[in-house]
Amino acid sequence: MKAAAFDYVRAVDVEEVCRLLADAGDQERKIIAGGQTLVPLMAMRMARPDMLIDINDVDGLSGVEDKGDYISIGGCTRQRLLERSEIVSDRLPLLAKAVRNVGHIQTRNRGTIGGSIVHGDPSAEIPMAALALEGTIVLRSVSGKMEVQLEGFFEAAMMTAIEPDQILTEVHIPVWKGQRIGTGFHETSSRQGDFAIVAAAAQVELSGDGAIVRAAVTAGGVAPSPVKLRGVEKALIGYQAENFAIALDRLDDEIDPDTDVHATAEYRSRVAKRLVARAVADAILEAG
Repeated sequence: MKAAAFDYVRAVDVEEVCRLLADAGDQERKIIAGGQTLVPLMAMRMARPDMLIDINDVDGLSGVEDKGDYISIGGCTRQRLLERSEIVSDRLPLLAKAVRNVGHIQTRNRGTIGGSIVHGDPSAEIPMAALALEGTIVLRSVSGKMEVQLEGFFEAAMMTAIEPDQILTEVHIPVWKGQRIGTGFHETSSRQGDFAIVAAAAQVELSGDGAIVRAAVTAGGVAPSPVKLRGVEKALIGYQAENFAIALDRLDDEIDPDTDVHATAEYRSRVAKRLVARAVADAILEAG
């Protein structure tokens, strides 16, 4: 099957992108950068935009910059660049681990961080890591720009709070600065590189005596959108590393898995407990 007919514009700057989106009227206009999700959907005619706005030539939308308290990542930054970035590996190790699990090298060469976040797949690795670390995104339109928390941005499966006239230009992810910080990321899929059925991400900070003083935990594939496990995080605080498992009792209260062609709800719930436990255990071990 081929995509339905559409107009194509290669934008030169963010202002042009915003103007084209604002002038859409009754048309559906979509931004394309990597196209790793949008193009297959168009080929199956599950998406039929009237216009594609290509942002690959727009300056200032790609790159990784250390801002001290947070890392700023351009919305059009390729996933492969994130994977190879020393700033990301040194300052955002959880994101680095998550990105390595995204698809294959070929798809990471084209896919972008902004595209992954805006698409809002409930099991996607990048949104999980960014959500765990309480990331924010910058959205631009003809009305100006606004910074939005990722928690609350994911509304349902493949549905996010971005407006039709907005473009995601930046992702801001806070940096943890403690001495004993560790991360863990685990997922299960039908085959290497396939979409995750269930995934878990964790980052912890330990005190000098090995107690957990800070925790960030998310799960994917267990609800209509990635879930920040606030109850699990809160329960972990104060526990000695070897006793953390009791905190996982909070997990069932925070997830809402569904049955689909890939897995039953019961399977997703059972696997989520194990993957969250592994991710937290890895984070504790790495924190030393």
